[in-house]
Amino acid sequence: MAATILIADDDAVQRRLVENMVQKCGYESLVVDSGDAAVSVLTASDARTIDAVVLDLVMPGLDGLGVLAKIREAGLNVPVIVQTAHGGIDNVVSAMRAGAQDFVVKPASFERLQVSLRNALNASALKGELQRIRHSREGRLTFSDIITRSEAMTGVLRIAQKAASSTIPVLIEGESGVGKELFARAIHGSSERKAKPFVAVNCGAIPDNLVESILFGHEKGAFTGATERHQGKFVEAHGGTLFLDEVGELPLAAQVKLLRALQEGSVEAVGGRKPVKVDVRIISATNRKLLDLVKGGQFREDLFYRLHVLPLTIPALRQRREDIPHLLRHFLARFCAEENRNITAISGEAMAHLAQLDWPGNIRQLENTVYRAVVMSESDQLGLADFPQSAAHATPEGKAVHGEPLVVSPSTAPAMTSGNEIPTAPSPAAGGLSMLNGSGDVRPLEDLENEIIRFAISHYRGQMSEVARRLKIGRSTLYRKLDEAAAGARTNDAN
Repeated sequence: MAATILIADDDAVQRRLVENMVQKCGYESLVVDSGDAAVSVLTASDARTIDAVVLDLVMPGLDGLGVLAKIREAGLNVPVIVQTAHGGIDNVVSAMRAGAQDFVVKPASFERLQVSLRNALNASALKGELQRIRHSREGRLTFSDIITRSEAMTGVLRIAQKAASSTIPVLIEGESGVGKELFARAIHGSSERKAKPFVAVNCGAIPDNLVESILFGHEKGAFTGATERHQGKFVEAHGGTLFLDEVGELPLAAQVKLLRALQEGSVEAVGGRKPVKVDVRIISATNRKLLDLVKGGQFREDLFYRLHVLPLTIPALRQRREDIPHLLRHFLARFCAEENRNITAISGEAMAHLAQLDWPGNIRQLENTVYRAVVMSESDQLGLADFPQSAAHATPEGKAVHGEPLVVSPSTAPAMTSGNEIPTAPSPAAGGLSMLNGSGDVRPLEDLENEIIRFAISHYRGQMSEVARRLKIGRSTLYRKLDEAAAGARTNDAN
């Protein structure tokens, strides 16, 4: 599934032009004719996910600046590209300060809009990935941090959101790498316990003789090597959530004590004299069928029913292929930032192939595949040759190929003009800048500087990052000078 772009413009002709360009870029479009309609689409609870907005600045009723204010009030992180026929300095400053990602002047060319949308989506993906990592570390991960557009995940998310509003025990089932811990963290981060600890325990990685000590704690001298007191994961998670990953790997002896801890709401440390009361919400996960383990005598039936109160099954990645392009965008943005690589695209051939693979390792395998490709690639675009492990698999036939606008092919990429070929300002002979005013006196330096900036903004079609780079000043300095120029113009008008 391609990214969805919301287009808001009161001009029917302009809406159609932009819609055609957006679709030509490979994106899906959603068109509205007013600012109020745009806000309704963005804030509706059951609306489709919007990846970016192309917003007209001047509209009757709620104008572009008003829409930007509503987006900010609603706490939405959707990138906005403002377009207007009035490309004055005041408009540029106001739109950027209101939160616009970029500014284009009507009529925007296909190449200009394509680059602006690509940059906006890539920046949004990187921002979302960094926010997701930060939220995970801080225990504030929510369902909005889960990357999915699949209908197969709709029911799963609905059940998980209901589970977050209670303390009901949840058992998350699914293949390895589908994101079971991510869901557990989202349930915790969306619950009333989000300010309390989230403690994760990989039950399959604990030696059998240390399971009780790690889960329930031990007293000093309780066994050989117990040189100091350890409180255990249950006590550590008091008031919060304890996540038991791969719970089916627990030995039977530890299962008995776990069942008692869940029933009594207290734990007794190894070598302890009295139980300690704990308030813990239990979320467990497994990549195996616990019921089969129960039938085989490897898992206690009473513990199974204690944990299996609200089952949650996460589908494998091959069952939600429409999520693959969006996951690829986020992983590519993150790893390029981490590895300081300037890779901006994945070729259409590679995208089509990756979207059709079965991915037995699911999201974790996809993530590691992108990581390897970013590190090993010698180009600014990832092609099929950068995924040799996945390319070795036969591509299933008869499956639809979903295009994803992660690609800017050489034939459609905008040509970058060399800085040596672009004048800093127009020459006087061309009717442009002059150091003299109408009376023959030397003009103030501020006026000349302001005109250079205005010319650069016009020349680069409002692409402020490029303007700042060409003028060799920071973006904050550029905006400050624009603000000063606008203030001076208002003062002159008042006089």
